[in-house]
Amino acid sequence: MPEVTARRDGPIGRVVIAHPEKLNAMNLAMWEALPPLLQALDADPEVRLVVIEGEGERAFVAGGDISEFESQRDAAESRARYDAAVEAAYLAPGRCGKPVVAKIRGICMGGGLGLAAACDLRFCTDDSRFRMPAARLGLGYGAGGVDRFLTVLGLQNTLDVFFSARVFDAADALRMGFVTRVEPRASFDAAVDAWCEMVAQNAPLTLRAVKLTTAQLTRDAADRDMAAAKAAIAACFASDDHLEGARAFMQKRPPVFTGR
Repeated sequence: MPEVTARRDGPIGRVVIAHPEKLNAMNLAMWEALPPLLQALDADPEVRLVVIEGEGERAFVAGGDISEFESQRDAAESRARYDAAVEAAYLAPGRCGKPVVAKIRGICMGGGLGLAAACDLRFCTDDSRFRMPAARLGLGYGAGGVDRFLTVLGLQNTLDVFFSARVFDAADALRMGFVTRVEPRASFDAAVDAWCEMVAQNAPLTLRAVKLTTAQLTRDAADRDMAAAKAAIAACFASDDHLEGARAFMQKRPPVFTGR
């Protein structure tokens, strides 16, 4: 059964996209399910960061479920609902105040590539394959989505990926800056888990402030809300965690942060 589920694994929230018979391709119900799951994990004080991954070993997300395109995108009303659901899913990782990581195994294409681009960081296996096939499907890719790729890839790489609609590998994804780390399958889970556990030990208010600040700084100057970023930074200095960090440093022990 195609579904998107969420669970808490200690301090790590995990969102799992499951549609294995179609390489985890996302249908309308799955796109609509993603934002509330991320919102719930963001609201959970025990969760320090979120990992999005595909079920199984073959794919992260192969894209949107093309078998739905004719029925869900044929009329203006149904197309508007579908497009709104996809865009809401793309916006959800950025609206989550906690770090959101795309954990990519195997195929990451189309809508999956767009979802991964919307996450804060991306890790992948060394046999992962990527593609943006919009030009092979006759799709008009939304301006918000193109803007996310420009932020992650830059102008030349974005044009290459969209114009060519080519398949590119993990080494190319690393060179372009789409992924921050490539690991062999044998060590992938352990490497990603170790990084997540390291992040989970850090001060939650600092993580939130850094995410908010970088989000503002990567926008056009006219669209920035630096007041919100400054408030988040000030909240760090006013927090119990700031005092705990200083005490732990002086006492030469690991800090224990509460997010307050």
